[in-house]
Amino acid sequence: MLGVSDEKDLQAIAERALDLARAGETERLLAFVDAGLPVDLAGGSGDSLLMLAAYHGHAETVRALIGRGADVERRNDRDQSPLAGAVFKDFGAVVSVLLEAGADPDAGTPSARQIAAMFDRELPV
Repeated sequence: MLGVSDEKDLQAIAERALDLARAGETERLLAFVDAGLPVDLAGGSGDSLLMLAAYHGHAETVRALIGRGADVERRNDRDQSPLAGAVFKDFGAVVSVLLEAGADPDAGTPSARQIAAMFDRELPV
């Protein structure tokens, strides 16, 4: 069983990894994943490493996480997909990476397709 200090250390590592995903620090983030951190780690609201990288426009980080097995369909606690987040923020390179990896434009609420329609944008599908 983990002690209190061990749990605090694990929480600090998780928070650091989530920050690295937000910042697009691909190499540093992959070092955590390669050392055993779950590639689908998610924060308190269910935002995964992939979701955070996608929502902040880091196409190379998104590509690298997918390469390590990240689930492109994993939605957060509000049923939002990484693809929908990238479409909302108008990050075309991220959208392309996610679609190439098989992300479903109709998954989640609202879906990426619905968001694209709201903002009169085309999905490259």
